[in-house]
Amino acid sequence: MTPLVAQAAEAAHGFNGQTVAIFLHVVLFAYWLGGDVGVFYASRYIIKSEVGPEARGVATKIMHATDIAPRVSLVLILPSGVTLMAWGPLGDEFFVHGWLLALTWVAGLAWLAVSLIDYRGGDTPLARLSQKTDLTVRYALSVGLVAVGVYTMIVSEPFGVDTNPKWLGAKVVAYALCIFSGVMIRRQLKPFGPAFGKLVTSGSTPEVEKQILGSIRRCEPWVYAIWALVLVAALLGVMKPGSTAF
Repeated sequence: MTPLVAQAAEAAHGFNGQTVAIFLHVVLFAYWLGGDVGVFYASRYIIKSEVGPEARGVATKIMHATDIAPRVSLVLILPSGVTLMAWGPLGDEFFVHGWLLALTWVAGLAWLAVSLIDYRGGDTPLARLSQKTDLTVRYALSVGLVAVGVYTMIVSEPFGVDTNPKWLGAKVVAYALCIFSGVMIRRQLKPFGPAFGKLVTSGSTPEVEKQILGSIRRCEPWVYAIWALVLVAALLGVMKPGSTAF
């Protein structure tokens, strides 16, 4: 075999389903954290009372447009992570048949569709239904994934796996808390829309500025929590502390 053919064979061997799953997982983490930082940076201009309403309106549009990256990444990181698990040592127990992985992706893409409809906004019956459905899914996943993660961390051989996947349980908990933090950000932003509408239509007043500033400030602890949790999840995924799987 010539050196060129040998290199091509090695490259083809290295490019498989697991490689694609790892690449997708890394890309989603990067866009999630990077997009979140962009949203946060744009919000700094919205709370500046000395900036005119028109410029602050542009900052709001930038913030909304940038939010699409973390919104998509948060949703797809779940089926992406399950895919990565399916290609690893844990897949021997859970993914003997491919239907479970396929079902995970169908559910993930359905959630993404609902989330994107909610992202577009509007006051239509479909938009209101999508908002309620998206929130219901996020609350359910927050509780359910925390339960699964904690179970994985406290049981000696969770789900029949004996490779000590406690790091994975901790990563699942971190992801679930990210989802919950995102829900709390939405709750804190409820006064923002009406207050900003008053700013655009009637101009700046102390009361309007107080509502805008207060809404953004109350979001900040949850934003910082998401950043920290995403980094913790990434670190756990790289180090896999305590794992006996190779």
